[in-house]
Amino acid sequence: MNILYKKFQPDSFEACYEVHEPQDGMRLDQFLQRYFPSFSREQIKEKIKAKEVHIEGRPGRMKPNTKVYTKEKVTCFIFKTEHEDEWWNGEKLKLEENPPLVYEDENLFVLSKPPFMATHPTGKHLFFCATVYCESLCGHGTHSVHRLDRETSGILLVAKNPKAANHFTTSFEKELVRKCYLFIGVINNDYQGKEKFTANERLDTGGEGLLRVNIGHHAHDSGIGKRAETDFHILHTEQSEGKTYALGLAFPKTGRQHQIRVHAKAHGFPLLGDKLYYGSYKMFQSFKDRYATPEDYQFMQLARHALHATAINIPWSDKDPSIRKTFFCPPPLDMSEWITRNLTVDYDNFLENAKSTIEDYFKRDSK
Repeated sequence: MNILYKKFQPDSFEACYEVHEPQDGMRLDQFLQRYFPSFSREQIKEKIKAKEVHIEGRPGRMKPNTKVYTKEKVTCFIFKTEHEDEWWNGEKLKLEENPPLVYEDENLFVLSKPPFMATHPTGKHLFFCATVYCESLCGHGTHSVHRLDRETSGILLVAKNPKAANHFTTSFEKELVRKCYLFIGVINNDYQGKEKFTANERLDTGGEGLLRVNIGHHAHDSGIGKRAETDFHILHTEQSEGKTYALGLAFPKTGRQHQIRVHAKAHGFPLLGDKLYYGSYKMFQSFKDRYATPEDYQFMQLARHALHATAINIPWSDKDPSIRKTFFCPPPLDMSEWITRNLTVDYDNFLENAKSTIEDYFKRDSK
């Protein structure tokens, strides 16, 4: 592999690559483009001109057309800029830069991940990431065990060493981890009024290119797509400003992409703020490219889909699989403030009832 090392800090990223034989004589900007595909060729050239790219053993200023040769080490520095900012209706959102830890020991961080924080660096999201944040706390590399969508908030496990990462990752892969998500849904005519039910529609990708993010759903006996199963508990429904909302819990039994969001839509209560499944692919694109209308913002109400990983129950011991541990974290301010502002439910009592429901579910599921 070309990569020799990567170093992440909250405000900067350093990566060092070794030139291999097939790249001997390649232009410096072409060489870097292979490893930073989210940057345009012009952006790469600007970084070189700004002295943010070094070739070991070669002093002086580099140029985009500088040739690189086998065994040389090329180091690139990227600094945090506005490209990771999040905007909503013309205003920059204030992101939670120092999220709280739910738990920490010598092996593991359990983080209350805020909305818009990526699980690990990818694409243009290199700094506002859970692993980067945890590395800034412990001073060394960390390992993502599982992932949450950037917009999804809640409990996220980050391992401090490879052994712990392997243990917890294996539990997720074997579907031994029990998870619970709290959500706000918008009820439509497809909702059948059930308070407890299991969604088992099979899920597949929507198409090629960007359309792959639009996950389709099919009958459980259709044979199309992949098996998916989510248990839903609707805890409260209420009409407000001409719409009916559902507060509930989702217990995914499998871990498919967008599973809860697609199952919620399939059963008549797409999630508030979900630009793709409450809105449409066209609306999703309009927000992505920042040409959404005032009516679109009013329709969505929230800057992100209202989904929060509120509890997790995990195998805790390598030697005794019956030993498990449960972690809880309440929803962040965007969801809690929306609920208290728009609904009449007693919020503190709702959270207590939700926690009791989760504990009962985890106990029954363990039998």
